[in-house]
Amino acid sequence: MTAIAGVSARSRSDRGGRFLVPLVAVMALTSIYPAVYSLIYSLFDWNWGQRLNFVGLANYVDVLASDRFRTALVNTVVFTVSAVSVELLLGLGLAVAVNRVGRGGGFVRTLLLLPLMVSGIIVSVAWKILLDPTVGLVGYGAEVLGFPRLGFLGDPGMAMGSIVLIDTWWQTAFVFIVLAAGLRALPAEPLEAAEVDGASAWQRFRYVALPLLRPVILIVLLFRTIDCMKVFAIIFGTTGGGPLTTTESVQVLAYRTAFKQLNMSVSMTMMVIFTVIVLGIVLAYQRLGAGRELTR
Repeated sequence: MTAIAGVSARSRSDRGGRFLVPLVAVMALTSIYPAVYSLIYSLFDWNWGQRLNFVGLANYVDVLASDRFRTALVNTVVFTVSAVSVELLLGLGLAVAVNRVGRGGGFVRTLLLLPLMVSGIIVSVAWKILLDPTVGLVGYGAEVLGFPRLGFLGDPGMAMGSIVLIDTWWQTAFVFIVLAAGLRALPAEPLEAAEVDGASAWQRFRYVALPLLRPVILIVLLFRTIDCMKVFAIIFGTTGGGPLTTTESVQVLAYRTAFKQLNMSVSMTMMVIFTVIVLGIVLAYQRLGAGRELTR
């Protein structure tokens, strides 16, 4: 009977594995093939319509020595750290507040999710109009209140902060919905025990709920970090990387290099380097999560 059960289990496992074949095939075509293609062509000097000219690692040397690439990388990191930090704090605060609401909680959740349903280009165009110093509603409101109209997206000192705020308005809902689900899934026994012991609401959250929520927070941080590192639409649709290059991200620079300067090999080199950096961040998050599990 044990042998028959083992054969049956392996048979079910084999059948389940077959269902993964289409997924693996799609992943190979949409992710693995482009990555390998970019890696190979980054070793050549190739522009649109020209013959391939093997240059080895020369493209990598040029890109890593480029001030503009380093500036774009710094801009990307600044945007990512700023946006993820603000979104995590706001999302966690909203999740805690909404979870304490009895009636009306569902309506509030739906309202908070609305920005997440809008595409990045539409978000960027809408906010570009709203923040326009001449016809924008924000500038008009500031003028009514006695403040000057400010060029939020045209000022080098304000452009990056404005884009961070736009992304916060757009993506905080993702952080909120995941953390709210995590809070609702927490076991009640530790919280009830802490309440019986006389812990305040803040102490129950700080010393009981928050440690239990750390795995969920780590997942949210990972997803939002990867998404922010890939930022393109809201920058391209609002500032285009300007003023000057103060908001130019790696994705925007790679796009311009490929389709404006028609230098595909250099653009692919940028993306290979950038992919390695993002993979390093993912591995760091995984090690952080594994370390926390080992110390529990």
